[in-house]
Amino acid sequence: MEFRKLRLDGLLEIRPVMHADDRGYFAELFRQDRIAAWAGPVQFVQENQSLNRHAGTVRGLHFQDEPCAQGKLVRCARGAVFDVAVDLRAGSPTYGQWDAIELNAQAGNQVWIPAGFAHGFCTLVPDTVLCYKVTAYYDAAHDRGVAWNDPAIGIAWPSLANPDLLSPKDGAQPRLADLPALFDAEV
Repeated sequence: MEFRKLRLDGLLEIRPVMHADDRGYFAELFRQDRIAAWAGPVQFVQENQSLNRHAGTVRGLHFQDEPCAQGKLVRCARGAVFDVAVDLRAGSPTYGQWDAIELNAQAGNQVWIPAGFAHGFCTLVPDTVLCYKVTAYYDAAHDRGVAWNDPAIGIAWPSLANPDLLSPKDGAQPRLADLPALFDAEV
């Protein structure tokens, strides 16, 4: 596994090393010790999968607040996504800023998004499957979001991002300015 720090502190791209021959390939996708060496101690308690039929589907920006905040290890099992994380850590020098990475099944790359970030994605091809492990169980009482198109955040979504494919929940999320301080940065 190869690790690369992304622009916002705490975000990591993880690329598997593919051992390939004429039969196919083998790759390690997860090793607790390697993840912990880069991200600190993490323990995953739930894994989720999302099928997205249409290219241009936007999901997010989602997060859970304390005490149910989730770190996420995200990978694309089929297709490709433009995957986004937004820093929601009050006091962070990058508060309100975003970073994005393309995740695709062919590369097998993953992104680690620690607690304190909102997460969302836009599918780049039809029938895309996204899988993610999380560090806290889903809890509807702590489920939150921020508007995917908040101009204060200014995410440069792919041109195929289709607002008509938003869920009602995602279409009604508050703007960043309307969120209370939910996470503290470890400065």
